[in-house]
Amino acid sequence: MKRAVSAALAAALLAVAATPGVAQETFRLRIASGHPPVQTYVNLLTTFFVPEVTKRVAERTKHKVQFIEGYGGAMVKVADTLEGVQSGIIDLGAYNFGFEPSNLPLHAFQVMLPFGTMSPVASVKIAREVYDRVPYLTKVLEDKYKQKLVSLIADNGYNLGTTFEWNKVSDLKGQKIAGAGLNLKWLEYAGATPVQSSLPEAYTSMQTGVYNGWVMFPSGWVQFKLYEIGKHYAEIGFGAMTWHGLTINTATWAKLPKEVQDIVMEVGREYETLTGTVNEENYGKQIEDLKAHGVTVRKMPESVREDWARFLADWPKQKAKELDAQGMPATQVLELTLAVAEKNGHKWPVRYVIK
Repeated sequence: MKRAVSAALAAALLAVAATPGVAQETFRLRIASGHPPVQTYVNLLTTFFVPEVTKRVAERTKHKVQFIEGYGGAMVKVADTLEGVQSGIIDLGAYNFGFEPSNLPLHAFQVMLPFGTMSPVASVKIAREVYDRVPYLTKVLEDKYKQKLVSLIADNGYNLGTTFEWNKVSDLKGQKIAGAGLNLKWLEYAGATPVQSSLPEAYTSMQTGVYNGWVMFPSGWVQFKLYEIGKHYAEIGFGAMTWHGLTINTATWAKLPKEVQDIVMEVGREYETLTGTVNEENYGKQIEDLKAHGVTVRKMPESVREDWARFLADWPKQKAKELDAQGMPATQVLELTLAVAEKNGHKWPVRYVIK
C-alpha cells in the first residue's frame, strides 16, 4: 500500500512538473541587428532591452532567458534582418524598414512626409498612434513575414551633412549624396544625384568620393566619424523618423510562456519610448560634438526648408496612390499621420494634400 501511494505521488509530481508554465525552462534567444552598438537604438538593445528582459523574467517567473547577441552584421546584414527573423536564423531583429522597399513599403510612411517634427519623442508617439489605429501595419508582419512587432524605434532628426558648403537647394543639383531607401526621393526631387548606401560603408564611400554627402542625423555623423571628411552639417530639418522596428519570430513567440511574453512586450514598450527620449536628449550634445571636431554647423533658414518642401509637395500623394493600387491603406496612413502630427503641435512648411 505504501509503495502504491508513493508511486502515485511520484507520478502526480512528474505530471505537475511537465505541465506548461509550471516547469522551469531556459529560453535562449538570438537577437541581432545589422548596425553596430555605436548606433543609439542598438546601444539601447544591449544596455537596456536585453538586461531588463533577462532580469525581469528571472525575478518574476520560474523561467530564465539567455540572449545571444550579434550586432554590426555578426549574424545578419543591414538589409537581411527581416529575412533573418522570418526564417528563424535569429529570434529577434532590429532593423530599418526603409531597407525593405519591396516587402514593407508603407512602413516608411513618415519618410513620405518630409519636414515633419524634429522631436524623436513626438515622432515615435505619432507613429505609435498610427500603428494602433491601422491594424494592417502589424498584421502584415505577422501574416506575411512570420514576425510580431515588439517595438517601434525612433531616429534622431535628419539633416544634411556634406563635404562642401551649400546655401540654397539649387546648389545641390548634380551632387552625389547618399541616403537609405525612400529618403533618396528627398534628394532626387531637389535635383541631387541620390546614392543608396548604409552607415557601415559611409566613411570609406565619402573618403573615396563615391558620394559627397549623406542625409543623416547628427549621431550618425559623430558615431561613424564622418566629421573627419564631411566638414559641413546643415540643419535643414527633414524630421525625426520612426521607421525602424524590433520584431520577434512568431514561432519563437509561440514557445514563450504568457508571463514571459508579457515581460518582452512590457520592456519593448519602454525601449520604444527610450529610443525617442535618448535621441532627443543627445541631439544637442551631438551638434556640439560636431562643432568641437571642426564641423561648420548651420541652421538653414525657414525659406530654404519651404523651397525644398515645395519640390516635394506632390510626391506624398503620388506615393499614396501607388501603394493604394497595391492594396495597402497608404492614403489612410498618410492622412492620419499628417493629422496626428498637427494634433501634437507640428506645423508643416508646406501642407501636403493626399487626396
